[in-house]
Amino acid sequence: MREGFRRMLELEDDLQIVGEAEDGRQAVALVRKLRPAVVLMDIAMPLLNGLEATRQILKAFPATKVLMLSAHGDDAYLQSATESGAVGFLVKQTSAHEVCLAIREVQSGKTFFSAAVSKRLSRLRPAAADRAATPGKKGVQLTSREMEVLQLIAEGKANKEMAAELGIGAKTVEKHREHLMKKLDIHDTAGLTRYAISAGIIESSVQLTVV
Repeated sequence: MREGFRRMLELEDDLQIVGEAEDGRQAVALVRKLRPAVVLMDIAMPLLNGLEATRQILKAFPATKVLMLSAHGDDAYLQSATESGAVGFLVKQTSAHEVCLAIREVQSGKTFFSAAVSKRLSRLRPAAADRAATPGKKGVQLTSREMEVLQLIAEGKANKEMAAELGIGAKTVEKHREHLMKKLDIHDTAGLTRYAISAGIIESSVQLTVV
């Protein structure tokens, strides 16, 4: 998928690809290093999902424009994307012409949403204004670390695997898991996984795309 987007964008004389990332953490690191004007970000990224990666990028570099990609255009993903700070949302079935148009539009300071989702955006905005910036249940806020742990739980990682991925101890991971369950009032792994999918933190099938 990422290779396809790269080949498509390379045909445009006024667009230059400065970097590619395989996961959300690498995306954040590359933005710090390369300072791109526009980031084309997939929601479904391993290690750190696109939503949390977008929050971290915009916190450090608020002038960066993030266009979010998703295989799904339903309300949960659209709302999560706009709450993360993305200025555009594209479904992966979007044509090459529309992707390039979206990049140019957001670079010029405008917003851009696929036709399939733009009609629903105005209905979602009032609800989004009432929600915390980080997905949570009934206004509960999750920290960046809790979001990372939640994603790894939903991806089926064991505590030792999560500890290795995050560079923390297994006991610390277990504490984060306990805090998540208490905050969200969800007390089993299956429930946390369902929540992560419904909140747009991960997609039901992980795909990679950041350009």
